[in-house]
Amino acid sequence: MSKVISMKEVLDKIYDGATIMVGGFIGVGGPNTIVDGMLEKNVKDLTLIANDTVVPELGTGKLIVNKQIKKAIVTHIGTNPETGRQMNAGELEVELVPQGTLAERIRAAGAGLGGVLTPTGLGTIVEEGKQKVEVDGKEFLLEKPVKADIALIKGSKVDKKGNIYYNASTRNFNPLMAMAADLVIVEAEEIVEVGELDPNDVMTPGIFVDFIVKGEN
Repeated sequence: MSKVISMKEVLDKIYDGATIMVGGFIGVGGPNTIVDGMLEKNVKDLTLIANDTVVPELGTGKLIVNKQIKKAIVTHIGTNPETGRQMNAGELEVELVPQGTLAERIRAAGAGLGGVLTPTGLGTIVEEGKQKVEVDGKEFLLEKPVKADIALIKGSKVDKKGNIYYNASTRNFNPLMAMAADLVIVEAEEIVEVGELDPNDVMTPGIFVDFIVKGEN
């Protein structure tokens, strides 16, 4: 069965109340064509796991503006004033996670780990409600894995088996998220035949990818 599907088929798989991971770093390397489709479909009550909420006029920032996100688990919200406004008004739940910690929590889910130990956040509000573990006389926070129902990622070149190459900084959170969701959909800038990608350029193996859709460049 071909992994390449239409945008309509992609949107049919994204449902109200889902927990979704979305790759990208302030929109760079983000599956923005899929997100625009989600905006049009008005899928709602979503839990978003991402590095950020972009800006109001791009990517997941549009979903924030349209109030389709009920909770955001992100590393910062400073580039999108609407996220902060909704958070302060009690319209949106925001869980702020240190960037490296978020990456490790996603990686832990993909690797089947019970969590990661980190000193980051000790003595701050980050430690509230979290278990502390002492190792060799040093204290760490136990940060639990974070997993999604659906991961929406972006690839620069994707072959028809789902092997992915990311160009430069578009890589960011995408490879980690491809390992930490029940359903993984990659938006491809370019879809190529199997064998056209140099094996040394494959950054996410196709075994992690369920479906591929052609996005806008």
